[in-house]
Amino acid sequence: MLASLFFVYLFIGATIYISLSNWRLGTSRDLSIREPLGATYGEIFAEQRFQADIRNITIFTVLFLVIAVLGGLAAALLVHHVAVGAGVFRLIFMLPYALSFIVTGVVWRWIFNPGSGVNVLLEGLGVENPPGWTTDTRVLGALNEASGTEFLRIELGIPVALIPIVIGAAWQLTGFAMAIFLAGLAAIPEEYLEAAQIDGAGLWQRLRHVVLPQLAPSSVTAIVLLLHVALKIFDLIMAMSGSGPGFVTDVPGIYVYDYLTSRYDKASAASIVMLVMTLIFIIPYLMRSYRRDKEA
Repeated sequence: MLASLFFVYLFIGATIYISLSNWRLGTSRDLSIREPLGATYGEIFAEQRFQADIRNITIFTVLFLVIAVLGGLAAALLVHHVAVGAGVFRLIFMLPYALSFIVTGVVWRWIFNPGSGVNVLLEGLGVENPPGWTTDTRVLGALNEASGTEFLRIELGIPVALIPIVIGAAWQLTGFAMAIFLAGLAAIPEEYLEAAQIDGAGLWQRLRHVVLPQLAPSSVTAIVLLLHVALKIFDLIMAMSGSGPGFVTDVPGIYVYDYLTSRYDKASAASIVMLVMTLIFIIPYLMRSYRRDKEA
């Protein structure tokens, strides 16, 4: 408890205090409280870059979770029912998880290079002017137009440049989700499936009414763990594109990294925003787990 208090909560408290202070440069420490209180948070939320960061991390997290969780579920169902060589298939799906995000980023950066990689295949199929991928500044399905005068200075939509990053991240972590679902499938009593089959339930009915409800705890676990990975993503994006043109691939992690040597208050404020975004989902999960353990 003392170690957690010192190494976790004390440093979180210090980061909150610095985010509220006038400490900008490391060489001139100023721990006086900035007026008005919370002005640094207002400053970063008014910036075009940080608004793009929030949009990008939200879009990335949603797309990544959908692909990784559904892909992991599909892979788990397939591997679970393989009669011969199930261990080999598990190994194949889990191998990408053993790589670092830097290695994954380098590989997928080459695959989505605008002048080579997947664009060569698209041009061979007759696609004219294929996307620039990580260098593309377009925003798909934009709900508004960017304005330099209003508070909202970005287009709300799906940046094209984020698509290859989502694919690379999902490719690496689908195996991790698969492992979680495989554990859940192994815990389903065979009697449930046999009873449903005797009652005349077909394959899809057993999947919908027996398997998927039993996998609900595994689904929640996979979503929460992958959500944590998505919200703090940094190295994969740095390896593939960095902030990108017009900050189309910038995320809060890169924002914090860039300001660590120039604006301590802004870097700390952005860190606290990342923490709050994570806690919004982690706290309900922990409370649910606590109630379940208490009832058990």
